[in-house]
Amino acid sequence: MSGTNNSKFTFNQSVQYYFDKASALTEHSEGLLSQIKACNSVIRMRFPVKVKGEYHTLEAYRAQHSHHKTPCKGGIRYSEGVDQDEVIALASLMTYKCAIVDVPFGGAKGGIKINPKKYTTGQLQRITRRYTTELIKKNFIGPAIDVPAPDYGTGAREMSWILDTFVTFNPGMIDAYGCVTGKPVTQSGIRGRVEATGRGVFFGVREAVSVAEDMKALGLTTGIEGKRIVVQGLGNVGFHSAKIFQENGAHVIGVAEYEGAIYDPTGKGFDIDALFEHRTHTGSILNFPGAKNIENSSEALELDCDILIPAAIERVITAENAPRIKAKIIAEAANGPTTPEAEEILLERGIMVLPDVYLNAGGVTVSYFEWLKNLSHVRFGRMSKRHEEMVQRRFVDAIEQNTGKKLRPEERNLIIQGGSEVDIVRSGLEDTMMGAYQDIHATWKTYNGVRDLRTAAFVVAINKVATSYIELGIFP
Repeated sequence: MSGTNNSKFTFNQSVQYYFDKASALTEHSEGLLSQIKACNSVIRMRFPVKVKGEYHTLEAYRAQHSHHKTPCKGGIRYSEGVDQDEVIALASLMTYKCAIVDVPFGGAKGGIKINPKKYTTGQLQRITRRYTTELIKKNFIGPAIDVPAPDYGTGAREMSWILDTFVTFNPGMIDAYGCVTGKPVTQSGIRGRVEATGRGVFFGVREAVSVAEDMKALGLTTGIEGKRIVVQGLGNVGFHSAKIFQENGAHVIGVAEYEGAIYDPTGKGFDIDALFEHRTHTGSILNFPGAKNIENSSEALELDCDILIPAAIERVITAENAPRIKAKIIAEAANGPTTPEAEEILLERGIMVLPDVYLNAGGVTVSYFEWLKNLSHVRFGRMSKRHEEMVQRRFVDAIEQNTGKKLRPEERNLIIQGGSEVDIVRSGLEDTMMGAYQDIHATWKTYNGVRDLRTAAFVVAINKVATSYIELGIFP
């Protein structure tokens, strides 16, 4: 799905390049910056799993980049592309991501080098449980140590298997359910987690396009409504991003997947639910009614649009295709979709890049809420929802009695409704993404030497992690 990747950087080197670029603008000591940059711990595992009567030796990893805050936090991915360089890069991004959105975790990441589509459900369960057992043996998992979450190739199902394995090895641990997030709601997961990353992407973009000065420079109007969107990847993040943008008045005119891409020549945009249902039934987004097929999916990145959302894999925007990108804003929903060389070209062309290290932090933010829920052992809203409704009902009654006017039933219900768990989660996510963007934007506009939002985001992250080390007395 990517263009020709002619970058001189590996994924990990790209993250280090961005770190070095930002850290040079700070006043922290070389020793402190070296500690922030380094990956503290990484384990490489090989373990046997019996599949169809034969033993397969699988390769797996878990990296803990930083322990300035604990526990560590990061997803587990199942992919044939998993290697040590990748998990270290992703773990370091998690450290900076958590710092930017004020989530008190150190960054981590893990993965197993497999293609999950080649295994049955039973085989995947044995692989997941064995991987979890290895993490337990090496003290690389626990509610106060390291808390995994879903990532590429995994989901709530795998998180349930991890939970059950951990609980089996730790009977009587009262906070055991906090060992992993992204669980099903019925297994102490949290409502709103599935769409959290996609919703966070929406909140981040909405905040960016609300700044009139920046939009004027791009030749765009403020606000989401009417914006033309192209989404690369219709997985969990891409689907929910596209759906939420559509619900808020944007037009999703292009969608790309590994089998090809489609676009809407009318500019009215696709019905994302209908497109998802079409792909579920046919196995492909191609030949969707009213859409024009694009055989080479990477060409969708070059469609004329206002906002391009790469929401699939790393390194799809390269020095080769960056000169042909027509979007005014690149919203990085995936991790590392833009190479450093490509970003230089985009910035020179005046294109705004909303960086992954900020924009896809919705997942870890809501994972943090789930972890808090697991430690408190009570659902958000359970102890306050009815009390809020009672107070608000009395308030509305008083207004009606004093004014002599009655509200319509739908208006009355909207006002008196107390916050449910999903309402509270979405509100917390919205506040987090808004506040983080304001910090990044202020740094971009006022910090000497910062010329782009990614560098600003890394400066914000570095300063916050550095402050933690300094206040702990680890560095003078």
